[in-house]
Amino acid sequence: MPDLTGYLTHAGHVLETQLSAALAEIGLTLRMQCVLRHALEAERTQIQIAELAYMDKTTMVVTVDALEEAGYAERKPSATDRRARIIAVTDAGAKIAAEGQKIVDQVHAAALNTLPTTQRKSFMDALTTLVDGPLSTPITAQPVRRSRQRAG
Repeated sequence: MPDLTGYLTHAGHVLETQLSAALAEIGLTLRMQCVLRHALEAERTQIQIAELAYMDKTTMVVTVDALEEAGYAERKPSATDRRARIIAVTDAGAKIAAEGQKIVDQVHAAALNTLPTTQRKSFMDALTTLVDGPLSTPITAQPVRRSRQRAG
C-alpha cells in the first residue's frame, strides 16, 4: 500500500514552498494571499477566514496586521452584525490579490502540466473526490490516557 499521507504531505509542502517563493516576489506571503482571497469572496470575520485558511488566531492576527500595514486590508464593522468585525480588502489589496492569484495559478499549472494531459483531469477529479468526501473534515483527536499502574 502506498504511503498516501507521506505523498500528500510531501507534495503539499513542496507546493507551499514554491508558492511562497513566487508570491514573495510581489511582497506577499502565502497566508496573506489566502486571507485576501477569502475576504474578497464574501464578507467574513477574522475567525471565519482563519477557519477557512487553517490558521490559528495568533497567526491570523499577525497576517491581518501585516495586510493592514501594507494597505491591503482593514478591519471594519460588519454590515450585518454590529459586534463582529470583518476583513475588508482595499483597492490596492484587490489589485495585489489578483496579481497573487495569477502567480498561484501559474505555480499550480506548472505542477499539473508535468502530468500527461490525459491524467490531469483524472488526478484532479480523484483529489476532489477525496477532499469533498472522506478527507473533508479533520478529526479532533483526544489525548491518549494511560491507565495508572498500581504500585506493587
